Amino acid sequence: MLTLKRALGRWDLTAIGVNQVIGGAIFLWPAQVAAQVGAWSPIGFVLIGVLSLSVALCFAELGSRFDTTGGPYVFTRAAFGDFVGFEIGWMQWFSRASSQASIMAATAIALGYYWPALTTGWPRAAFLAALTLIFAAINIRGVRHGSAVVNVMTVGKLVPLAIFIVVGFAYVQPSRLTTLPSITLQQSLAAGLLLIFIYGGYEVVPVPAGESLDPRRDVPFAMIATIVSVMIIMTLTQVVAQGVLGDVASHATPIADAAAVFLGAAGALLIGIGSVVSMTGNNAGQVLSGSRMIFALAEQGQLPALLARIHPIYRTPANAIIFTSGVALTLALSGSFAQIALVSALARLLMYGGSAAATLRLRSPRFAHAVKPAGFTAPFGPVMPIAAIGVCAALAAGATGRQLLGGVAALAIGGILFLCSNRASV
Repeated sequence: MLTLKRALGRWDLTAIGVNQVIGGAIFLWPAQVAAQVGAWSPIGFVLIGVLSLSVALCFAELGSRFDTTGGPYVFTRAAFGDFVGFEIGWMQWFSRASSQASIMAATAIALGYYWPALTTGWPRAAFLAALTLIFAAINIRGVRHGSAVVNVMTVGKLVPLAIFIVVGFAYVQPSRLTTLPSITLQQSLAAGLLLIFIYGGYEVVPVPAGESLDPRRDVPFAMIATIVSVMIIMTLTQVVAQGVLGDVASHATPIADAAAVFLGAAGALLIGIGSVVSMTGNNAGQVLSGSRMIFALAEQGQLPALLARIHPIYRTPANAIIFTSGVALTLALSGSFAQIALVSALARLLMYGGSAAATLRLRSPRFAHAVKPAGFTAPFGPVMPIAAIGVCAALAAGATGRQLLGGVAALAIGGILFLCSNRASV
């Protein structure tokens, strides 16, 4: 039977994770976080980083039990059955497709600073279509090709950020980080949801497990390495931006503006190039991970088998790549991704909380013969997954009515698709 080609090592998986977390958001959203909690922002980055690490440790344990494509979908399906697994898998793919659309649109806006024509009309449409076709073609040709692009782009985005952090530290004014304003619980929860969005993406690490050389060993390593790396990078980036600018919340492009203070116009250009490279790399990673999510659903018979077709030469999920790319392009061209993206953070909380719950459930002796034994176990017994579930629930409680309504709507659509697929298979 034709299967996906195993070609990814632990550092490939780590690069996929880092690339997905550090996208365009880190260059723009620090101002949004500061607008909510001011000088508490760096502390917020650390706290949500620790929360993300608690979830990542659950993912690491789950990843050490499975060697198939799907990540959270596979984990929750094994623990809670077909319906819960389908809803998690659907929300996985839903958030990836809308995120890919938003990042593509943001890339056009970023390049539009230098070539204004790219922001409107047919030049914008042509650019988005070309970007989609290029990354779809690369990923169809082979997972190694897609991963190689991600690896190069990951290095390309980290170099400007490293220069920004190292040089910028000398210009940080400590008083801008130590004058902590009083904040409300609602502000804290709102900032938490923003940070969940900024940190989002590490859940893709176990998704291509079916193409990993040794997933039960490499996924746990890559999960932990991803979170530790991005927590350090993003916290230090926020420290420099806030310590240099002070009023970071008033800057639409805080990282570029801070770089301009201590590196001049060349520094702002460096960060501008870095943001474009970052978003382009994120697009490449979205195609790789998003397509594998819907492939996994189809592979398990929960979506049309056409989406589970493996290319006979390249051994990649070609139809899933084409379908996901087509949906993302349609959303990017229509602009409707902006409304859909409202539920992205909630979708991630559902994946995180569901996977943490699956960690507890799969430890039960009743699953001893249903799943492989864990090669890695999250520390502190049940404390870690229970804490992750609790914090995810608390952050979800801070969502706006519009976000909650969008989340319920997305779940309802998933439920309808599940019922339709079940009827079709009867």
